[in-house]
Amino acid sequence: MTNEKQFSDLEQNRIDKLLRLREQGMEPYPARSERTHTNLEAIADFEKTEKDENSEPVKATLVGRIRSMRPMGKLVFTHIEDGSGTIQLFIRANDVGVEQLDLLKKEFDLGDFIQASGDLFRTRTGEVSLRTDSFLMLSKAITPLPAAKDEEVDGEIIRHAGLTDPETRYRQRYADLAVNPEIRKIFQIRANVNRAIREFMDGNGFLEVETPILQPIYGGAAARPFINHHNQLKQDLYLRISFELYLKRLMVGGFERVYEIGRDFRNEGVDRTHNPEFTQIEFYMAYADYNQVMDFTEKLLAFTAEKVLGTTELTYQGKNFDFGKPWRRIELKEGLVELAGINIDDFPEAESLAKAMKEKGLKVDPKSPRGKLIDDLIGEFLEPTFIEPTFLYNYPRDISPLAKNLPGDPQIVERFEGFMGGFELLNAFTELNDPIDQEARFLEMGRAFASDSDDDFHPMDEDYLNAMKYGMPPNGGFGMGIDRLVMLFADQANIREVILFPHLRTREE
Repeated sequence: MTNEKQFSDLEQNRIDKLLRLREQGMEPYPARSERTHTNLEAIADFEKTEKDENSEPVKATLVGRIRSMRPMGKLVFTHIEDGSGTIQLFIRANDVGVEQLDLLKKEFDLGDFIQASGDLFRTRTGEVSLRTDSFLMLSKAITPLPAAKDEEVDGEIIRHAGLTDPETRYRQRYADLAVNPEIRKIFQIRANVNRAIREFMDGNGFLEVETPILQPIYGGAAARPFINHHNQLKQDLYLRISFELYLKRLMVGGFERVYEIGRDFRNEGVDRTHNPEFTQIEFYMAYADYNQVMDFTEKLLAFTAEKVLGTTELTYQGKNFDFGKPWRRIELKEGLVELAGINIDDFPEAESLAKAMKEKGLKVDPKSPRGKLIDDLIGEFLEPTFIEPTFLYNYPRDISPLAKNLPGDPQIVERFEGFMGGFELLNAFTELNDPIDQEARFLEMGRAFASDSDDDFHPMDEDYLNAMKYGMPPNGGFGMGIDRLVMLFADQANIREVILFPHLRTREE
């Protein structure tokens, strides 16, 4: 059946057990299973009836993974866990037969999935348990789960998990989830975040849509794309870096409020706040500017926090915040003067700004355009200081090719970014809807980035310009990383903790 060299001694021992189960007429991987209650439903039903002396016993068929086994002569206490929680199985030779009890002791292991039927009762120690009269194997675990031990210290449960190495946890997320219930809670939070955002957006008249993931021209952000080739169409296609340009096409078509929650892909660095594949929400609302989007953002995040956490207050890495309060608002130029000691108005060219940055002790890529240098200044001096929820607004035009100019100042655009916990959470504009100006911006940015080694400029999108020529209503747009928001809500310092299967370098043997 198997090549023994493929398995450890422990795994081979378990394979021998599953073979013996089959020899004794019990299939270790049956095609069918039954369940009448989740574990917590069974406990709840029992507690409803246990005070009524005339009530019939609560019968149940339960399923779950074996978490503990404690043989005591002709009795075995076993805890099983399903998606709702744990329950104890009380298994006696008198109820299941001596042979079945011996089978349980000899051939069943921690990590196996089991089905058990019987009636519920409360043990002398007060634990609701299933007095089991029959059981069967649902799935034999060949590889033992990493051992975990819970210890009570000063009234607090401390879990000593067998799977603690972060890289191993990310590479074997299935085992991480199986042995660390607190990790499962993170992804429950993530699901609740998405659900709450959708509820808020739908309740405010937005239409959820889906736009192409494979795009003939990438755009909507300054980022390097992943390139693919379609054999039938004989053309290169790009994994999208943003939803923006397609969502705004829909506004031309008559949809006034649209949003999308989905994956974006950027062929860039990996660190504690970046993953090449990430989840975003983007929305666009007609007849709104960046001031209205700021107000809407505050309401969206306050609503989401209340729905997910039951409060607008949260703690992230030891710092307390309140999404129910107005965010700080800081103008970008003023922030750089205060924290970096650089007035970007004094340095209209990339060369002069680069020189000023070098004098501050910063490493500067001589090929970087001015916009990218300003981005570097924000990342170095401003972003790490924005711990409380903060809007940084009024960005230079050369860093924001899709945003509308601030009236009276052609060098500044109506753009803001939202920061919290020392990192960027969201980005928003009063969107440019002038097709002639937009074309000029694309050409200008292309020239600025022509010599940039990162090659992350915004390419010309002729079809998007054609769409704009039909007339696009004034609108405000917004993009926010869901992964980073979950980091905040789940109090996790690394983005890999909130992504089920994060991307990692190939492990060197």
